[in-house]
Amino acid sequence: MTEEELAATFEPLIRTELDDLKSLREGAKGDRKPVELDQQSVGRVSRIDSLQVQAMSNAAEARRQKRVRALQAALQRIEDGEFGYCTECAEPIAEGRLRTDPAATRCISCAR
Repeated sequence: MTEEELAATFEPLIRTELDDLKSLREGAKGDRKPVELDQQSVGRVSRIDSLQVQAMSNAAEARRQKRVRALQAALQRIEDGEFGYCTECAEPIAEGRLRTDPAATRCISCAR
């Protein structure tokens, strides 16, 4: 594939994934808010459950943010004309690898 074909194929996929991640972030916003200590309305076990949900949501948000940064970097590589090339050896990254992860920065040989 040419650079233009790669950009035309993968830019919409990247932007769609970014939109999906933004929607997930908004949907989980309530799970990340601080858990209030009110022993009258919420029992200790329920509070522990709420803290656990909050911790899992915060961890998921951290993973989402890492993915967002990787996808934004992929968009920047498209703009710079560097998308689809390994950052280590400068060889083309296989199309199948990019379809699996459009944010991939290394070819399969260098990733090993």
